[in-house]
Amino acid sequence: MDPALGIMELRGDVKAGSPEGELASWEALPVLSEQQSGDVELVLAYAAPVLDKRQTSRLLKEVSAVHPLPAQPHLKRVRPSRDPSRPHTLEMLLCLAGPAAGTRSLAELLPTPAVDPCGLGQPFLVPVPARPPLTRDQFEEARTHWPTSFHEDRQVTRALAGQLFSAQERAVMQGHMERAVWAAQQAASRGLRAVGAVVVDPASGRVLATGHDCSGTATPLLHAAMVCIDLVAQGQGRGTYDLTHHPACSFAPAAAPESVRVGSVRKLEEDMDGLPYVCTGYDLYVTREPCAMCAMALVHSRVRRVFYGAPSPDGALGTHFRIHARPDLNHRFQAFRGVLEAQCCQLDPDA
Repeated sequence: MDPALGIMELRGDVKAGSPEGELASWEALPVLSEQQSGDVELVLAYAAPVLDKRQTSRLLKEVSAVHPLPAQPHLKRVRPSRDPSRPHTLEMLLCLAGPAAGTRSLAELLPTPAVDPCGLGQPFLVPVPARPPLTRDQFEEARTHWPTSFHEDRQVTRALAGQLFSAQERAVMQGHMERAVWAAQQAASRGLRAVGAVVVDPASGRVLATGHDCSGTATPLLHAAMVCIDLVAQGQGRGTYDLTHHPACSFAPAAAPESVRVGSVRKLEEDMDGLPYVCTGYDLYVTREPCAMCAMALVHSRVRRVFYGAPSPDGALGTHFRIHARPDLNHRFQAFRGVLEAQCCQLDPDA
């Protein structure tokens, strides 16, 4: 690719988005992990009424020593009685029930003399949250079953409420996605799939690569995200694909020393040329949710955030897998959906 074309294409001619009044039609919502977005899992536990409130402190200490709950530190041991017609006002969590749950006596659940059951009533089964809640919605659901502690991630709460990004940030985000939409339209005009993408350095606001889907029988791997990753690598003096015949696919060359040879591979820990490893710290804007191949490529390239417009039946972030948030991978990135969703859905009919 002609570097002059890349410079001309990416000099900053893209507007910073539409006026603020046009930003209300979309939301950048976080794509959370399976643990954050899933329903509250419940397990059965034994609890007992506290018949003598004066014994509460002693009972709490003795029961906790015999039946610690290391995997459920979020569960509070004592709750107010939910039945105002009952004579007792407190109920105490004794232990988890296990797979063979059934009616049990205090003698069966609390070994003596470690626990003096005086002050407790007949045990009963109750569902309790198996894991700590990770979002406020999970917390609100969990506490309906048993009192639960909650260490709120305020950034997640703000993101779910659509309050994470300012109007100015949203305008910039919209401008980048508009560029991705433009790239998708260029692809469609050439008979290619209408998916576009842009890589941005959020520290400077500089657009580093603009690409679109170039896949075909001879090049099945060239999805829009893969094209952009390769274009960023080309800007660093590397890269694999010849995209000369796709003028809408362009990159901004990075200032790398001459000692960095085209086609060379830089290890993750090597930074002698002063360049990040491929997309480290960068943001990707793409009109369609990345597939599993692209999502894993984004993990490998160390991208910082991904913003996608339209969901996809084979998407691997919000639709399936949630690859970006898997704890067993060596890198994770933030994902947001919904930026210019209506416009992006119009580009690709099955999105």
